[in-house]
Amino acid sequence: MKSVVTTVIASADAAGRFPSTSDLESVQGSIQRAAARLEAAEKLGNNIDSVAKEAYDACIKKYPYLNNAGEANSTDTFKAKCHRDIKHYMRLIQYSLIVGGTGPLDEWGIAGQREVYRALGLPTAPYVEALSFARNRGCAPRDLSPQALTEYNALLDYAINSLS
Repeated sequence: MKSVVTTVIASADAAGRFPSTSDLESVQGSIQRAAARLEAAEKLGNNIDSVAKEAYDACIKKYPYLNNAGEANSTDTFKAKCHRDIKHYMRLIQYSLIVGGTGPLDEWGIAGQREVYRALGLPTAPYVEALSFARNRGCAPRDLSPQALTEYNALLDYAINSLS
């Protein structure tokens, strides 16, 4: 799993050099933001079911055609899978907050996702809507400190951009 530290070391190794001053500053910045990331990860973990449910409800509200027969949300099984997928993305965002990098999202949520969705005939717009809702719903200081919300939103943006 990639973190800022492993990414910096791998990059320096690939270039045949020791980590540079700017590499080390990047690591130091990540370490300084660690408390905010862990705050966001903890609050997300404590509320992941409600965050995923609200995001799911928002995407179904925006795309009600998904409830039509044969669509991605037309049966109880399909509804459970859609909700599960949204919760899966939220869990990967939590993991990424903990490691301080996009590794979990890259490895388990983004790699090959477009091909999978195309092969299954699943639209990505509802997932984008769900993640956008989760991003726009967060509020500092009600939900998280400003820095924790910034860390959380950056990872949501990363996931949204990968699905767009």
